[in-house]
Amino acid sequence: MASTNSLYTGLSGLTANARRLDVIGNNIANVNTTAFKSNRLEFAPTFSRNFSLGTAPGDTTGGTNPGQIGLGVTMAGTQRNFANGAISATGVATDVAIEGDGFFVAELAGERYFTRSGAFQRNQENDLVTLNGARVMGFGVDGQFNIVDGTLIPMNVPLGTLTIAEASRSVVFNGNLNASGQVATTGSEHRSRAFYSDAALTTLVNDASVDLTDPLVQLWIDDGAGGSYLALQGGEPGPTITIEGIEKAGKDIGRHVFQFTAGPAGAGVDATGTTLQDYLDWLGPVLGLSDATINGQTLGGGVSFDGGTGEIVIRGNEGTVQGLGIATGDFVVTTNGAGISSPFVMTQTAAADGESVRTSFVVYDSLGTPITVDLSFVLQETVPGTGTIWTFIAESTANAAPTSVIGLGVVEFDSSGRFATSSNLSFSIARDNGAVSPLSVSMAFDSGTDAITALTDSASNLAAVYQDGSPIGTLSAFSIGADGILTGAFTNGLTRPIGQIVLGKFANPEGLVDVGGGLFRTGPNSGTPIIARPLDFGTGRVIGGALELSNVDLSQEFINMILTSTGYSASSRIISTTNELMNQLLVLGR
Repeated sequence: MASTNSLYTGLSGLTANARRLDVIGNNIANVNTTAFKSNRLEFAPTFSRNFSLGTAPGDTTGGTNPGQIGLGVTMAGTQRNFANGAISATGVATDVAIEGDGFFVAELAGERYFTRSGAFQRNQENDLVTLNGARVMGFGVDGQFNIVDGTLIPMNVPLGTLTIAEASRSVVFNGNLNASGQVATTGSEHRSRAFYSDAALTTLVNDASVDLTDPLVQLWIDDGAGGSYLALQGGEPGPTITIEGIEKAGKDIGRHVFQFTAGPAGAGVDATGTTLQDYLDWLGPVLGLSDATINGQTLGGGVSFDGGTGEIVIRGNEGTVQGLGIATGDFVVTTNGAGISSPFVMTQTAAADGESVRTSFVVYDSLGTPITVDLSFVLQETVPGTGTIWTFIAESTANAAPTSVIGLGVVEFDSSGRFATSSNLSFSIARDNGAVSPLSVSMAFDSGTDAITALTDSASNLAAVYQDGSPIGTLSAFSIGADGILTGAFTNGLTRPIGQIVLGKFANPEGLVDVGGGLFRTGPNSGTPIIARPLDFGTGRVIGGALELSNVDLSQEFINMILTSTGYSASSRIISTTNELMNQLLVLGR
């Protein structure tokens, strides 16, 4: 007798195969969807009708099995295939692929999602976002561009707006100092014409009765033609001395101005004001002169008055590269709004000697301001059987302190010409432009293959072969590494981390809930995600400039489609056959 159960059994087959065809169609439709994960529908039998539960074996029987008739098929569930798809290079900087089991972390409308699709783009706020607008999350950086773990923030790539400048910290030198050169014994010497303390031009300034530290002393000069002029003292505002054009071994040391101020009238010897000694104390440092003695080596520079002539004496530091070039016109004195004709007639009375060399290089402060520094080496002593001893002097006219000398030291080389020791390996530059002050920079005279030697040569040579720091630069490009770090390239040549993409790892990724648009959210059976850097905890690595393709296998899908179609047709045949049997049953009743 025909059974209505077979109709419902056939119907269950039609329904199950139709749903499986829906899954297959969705897979095929997404064969070109970025990072799409194929799905499959699993079947399971429904309830069975029991005719017998079977019997156990006995002494005389062997036992019987259950007698059951199935009542159709049901959809047991879907199973997503999270196997990696092929990686395709795109060359687009914002594209990222995952090779491993991790998921990108994204945030949309305050809710956290996970995705395998790395087809990112930048929005108007320079955030990395998915194609449906979810912000890609990761770790940010601090003020020194160090990755800050723990707190997730949107990944921001401010091309064209992020700027950076970096202060210099070290300089490396290379070259050779001529060990057979002349040992330095003297620096250059220049003398001015005599100064007097009376209008009669009879009492020299350095006379015992004249106090150079008294601001009330009136100073006069002989113009060589019987005239006399008030030179360095007067009413308020006091005279100014401007020096410009003085050279050190051919290099201009810049423009500098000294302002005199007079003490109150009638204040006597206790009056405050600028003195001639103040001027002398100012002039030496701005010319980069030093009479310091370091490890027994004296530089020999300075400004003073001759004991019996009343002349200003300017002595340069030892070494030919420290020789000064001073002309009368390099000094301009202005008092009460009028200039004084040639107050300093300068005459060179000695030339600098000694083997020496100078090099110039640029360092940068924390605001990216370029600062030119001159470094000179002077041969001070040759020690038989031991080696040579040199002094160095670092100078910069950009020093905000009242001296251009920013570093002094003694360097010793052994009998093989190799660097042995140095009394100082750094210099400091005072800054008054809002940058970090002082700017301290270390010097390396013996850095592996880059080193200064002291061997016999025709001349000394010296160069700065490396210095860090940089002027202002703007973020112009970026790339994403296997560890997820976004590395920014700046127009000043620097590269710095600007963020790090993170990945989420699930114990059961098949338990994620697909919410469309390539996004998933955690499900009851997915487990809590581990948020970690790429390459950690089995999350896998990321590949910048590439995308993960769909993992749909078209050949398998077509085979599944054929099998599903066959199953659907067979189920429909069950229904048609049952219908024929029922018609035959009705014929018997006529």
